[in-house]
Amino acid sequence: MNMNKKVPFLYKFGKFLFTPIFRFYYNPKIIGKENIPLEGSILIVGNHKHVFDQFPTIISTKRGIHYMAKKEYFDKPFSRWIFTGIGCIPVNREIKDNDAVEAALSVLKDDGAIGLFPEGTRNKTDKFLLPFKFGAVSMAKKTSATIVPFGITGDYKFRSKNLTIRYGKPFKIDGMNLKEANKKLYNEIESLMKENLR
Repeated sequence: MNMNKKVPFLYKFGKFLFTPIFRFYYNPKIIGKENIPLEGSILIVGNHKHVFDQFPTIISTKRGIHYMAKKEYFDKPFSRWIFTGIGCIPVNREIKDNDAVEAALSVLKDDGAIGLFPEGTRNKTDKFLLPFKFGAVSMAKKTSATIVPFGITGDYKFRSKNLTIRYGKPFKIDGMNLKEANKKLYNEIESLMKENLR
């Protein structure tokens, strides 16, 4: 499978344009990107601390990653063009948005990549991690997709000294129930974050 086959043009163009800028400005340390499979359906799943958290994952792989974005970003023509063009999936966070879930499942069934933050929102609290929602493990269960966990720590500052994203070993949740799978995912991401801080 050609891993660039289904990557939208605007995604590829934006990545080409902004990757060197992002790398220079924020100086991210990327560890374990070889753990991201080059083909097959994957869910890239990690903690959420900052509005830019999707960018370290995007620059870590040649694959196109589809992220869910709140539907308000699709309300205005220009922002709708941008978010649609880079392959984002609109989601209504006020309801259980079955259309968004079905769109994400369709990407996975087509051997694509979905990026998710199971905390559901940015962690602006003093807690290390917020409780995880079940969306990521539910999608993995329904599609037999591989989960690639990651942990982000550090500050998004100019020439950051500590901004780190670390990928863990990919795993499948076949044979686990959703509660067991979510606990495993939580523990994996927590462990990766702690490893960054050592």
